[in-house]
Amino acid sequence: MPFSGFLVATGEFSLWPVAIIGALGNLSGSLLAYYIGFKGGRPLVEKYGRYILINHRDLDLADKFFNRYGEATAFFSRLLPIVRTFISLPAGIAKMNIKKFTVYTFLGALPFSYALAWAGVKMGENWENIRQILHDFNLLIAILIIVFLTWWIWRHFRR
Repeated sequence: MPFSGFLVATGEFSLWPVAIIGALGNLSGSLLAYYIGFKGGRPLVEKYGRYILINHRDLDLADKFFNRYGEATAFFSRLLPIVRTFISLPAGIAKMNIKKFTVYTFLGALPFSYALAWAGVKMGENWENIRQILHDFNLLIAILIIVFLTWWIWRHFRR
C-alpha cells in the first residue's frame, strides 16, 4: 500500500481508488480464511492447530472472546497489524453472518488501506532515502521476529 501511495504521488494512481482496491484485496483474503473456518470449523483447528501451535486453551479463549465481541472485533481488528490477518478464521468458526462480516471487514480495512497509501504519498520524493533507512533495520526486525517466535513456541511447549 505505501508503494501504491508513492505511485499516487507520481500521478499514476489516485488515492481513493488505491485505498478501495486495497480494502477489496483485504476482503478477498479474509473471505477465504472465513470460508476455511466456516467449513472446517473447530474440528479442523483442533486436528491441525498443533502444527501452528494452537491448542485447546487458545481455542477456548478465542471462542469466548469472539462470542462476546464478534461483530465489533471483525471491524476493529482490521485496524490492528497482525491481528487483522488472523481474525477471519475465528469469525468463520463462529459462523458469523457473512453479510455483516463482509461489511465490517471492508469498512475496517478501508481506513487502514487509506492510511498506508497516504503514508506512501507523504513519503513521495523521499522514497529512496526511506527505503535505504528501512533496509538498515532489516537485521533488527529479523531478530525481533525470531525472539517473538521463540517466546511463542516456548510458551506453547511449556504447557
